[in-house]
Amino acid sequence: MADFLNVPAAVARAQIEVVLRAWGMPEDKIGITAEIMTETDLRGVDSHGISMLLLYRQIHETGQLKLAAEPRIVRQTPATALIDGGAGLGHPVSTMAMELAIDKAKATGIAAVSVFNSHHFGAAGIYSHMAAKANLIGMAVSTTRFVTVVPTRAAEAVLGTNVISLAAPSRDALPVILDIATSVVASNKVKIYALADKSLPAGWVVDARGEAVCESGLAFQRLSGNGEGGLTPIGGAGTTLGGHKGYGLGLFAQILAGSLSGGSFSPTRNKTQRPGDPDNIGHFFMAIDPQAFRPLDEFQHDVEDVVATLRSTRPIKPDEPVLIPGDPEWLTREQRLAEGIPMPAGLVEKIREIALAAGAPFLLGA
Repeated sequence: MADFLNVPAAVARAQIEVVLRAWGMPEDKIGITAEIMTETDLRGVDSHGISMLLLYRQIHETGQLKLAAEPRIVRQTPATALIDGGAGLGHPVSTMAMELAIDKAKATGIAAVSVFNSHHFGAAGIYSHMAAKANLIGMAVSTTRFVTVVPTRAAEAVLGTNVISLAAPSRDALPVILDIATSVVASNKVKIYALADKSLPAGWVVDARGEAVCESGLAFQRLSGNGEGGLTPIGGAGTTLGGHKGYGLGLFAQILAGSLSGGSFSPTRNKTQRPGDPDNIGHFFMAIDPQAFRPLDEFQHDVEDVVATLRSTRPIKPDEPVLIPGDPEWLTREQRLAEGIPMPAGLVEKIREIALAAGAPFLLGA
């Protein structure tokens, strides 16, 4: 296994900032993007943090990514809005969209905001958490750029990893946050395994015959679009463990975030997309005010009761207690704030190359 370098969060953020600045991103958007990318790594979602600079460099150089894009509202009602992301990175427009959904939900009780013409937005849980911090229930859904997920009974990939996140506030210090890809694992996690030269668990990636591909380098190549096999849906390749349910979730994530907003469906887009055309990724954000239904403290009390009951459930192993969605991320965040963000040597070297090519200082090894 490759060696790892523990990087302080402040250094990781500074590295992201200098690269984005060298690429020409405006200062207000640099701050939002770097904060979200760093927070993503702190929570242990390594597939969606600083490692995404590899993809961002690629689509920036081809002209697909417009780093100076100014998102604009193109349609809205008191409870809804549609935003054109301007082909910019997804972090700034998604922050704008969820903030708008929060404001509208506080006025109307429930609100939804869709985004089209965007790019990758990082970890969906960042945006649902924004709503929970405002004492609202939050939802964030997104389509993806790559066609990587094999539908149940299929021999080839058709869907993306199409993420869904939900968050709810409680009287506990931390909200409940579910943040999942609708595939058994995110495609970028396969990339992280490949960078660390680590074998994949059987069942993450399959070939055209449905057989497991465990060599991470070969698996990541397979996700790059050779038309055979790919990631499995939540539940696996078949129906025995509910793979058809994960497939269905991925389909509706595409409908909510793509079809509703006018975002692209990647297999269709790929037939006509020219090298410099944006990916037109779609996002969907919803916020619900519990106070539209009942007093907030009563709602939070009931959520706290559910959480406390689950936490006190007798575990199989005494040293492995029952967790709540979001617990692993909070535990990882605490550890990484103290010890630094672990980055594979292969990733660190790629970030060095990106920084030097952009004319930005390399900070990770300082």
